[in-house]
Amino acid sequence: MASISRTRETALGAGSFEVLSWYYFRISGILLLFLVLGHMAIMHLVNNVDVINWAFVRDRWASPLWRLYDWFLLILAMTHGANGMRIIITDYIHNNGIRLLVMTLLWVLTIFLTVIGTQVIVTFPLVAPVAP
Repeated sequence: MASISRTRETALGAGSFEVLSWYYFRISGILLLFLVLGHMAIMHLVNNVDVINWAFVRDRWASPLWRLYDWFLLILAMTHGANGMRIIITDYIHNNGIRLLVMTLLWVLTIFLTVIGTQVIVTFPLVAPVAP
């Protein structure tokens, strides 16, 4: 009887994670919709792609709010996409060892790309680089 209780607790714990994942998908999807539409409007409607260069990004990222906007877009896009891939991997890869390997690669790649993107946003120079 104790093992049934433990199994039920494990299932409920996994279920609560899936419920949180489901809610995260909905909330992050709505936020991403507005952030991406704003990004597209700024980069392609308000400004022509001809004017988007290093100086444009420098001037835009001189404001911490624009850096925060782009960082928030990066974080939401990476975690939303990784969560979706997690569900796809769980649905289609049935071998536990291969699934663990692919999930590990997914999360390592997600963390790596998020860290690199964050580094670019945080350390982007506001002074023009000197040509060699």
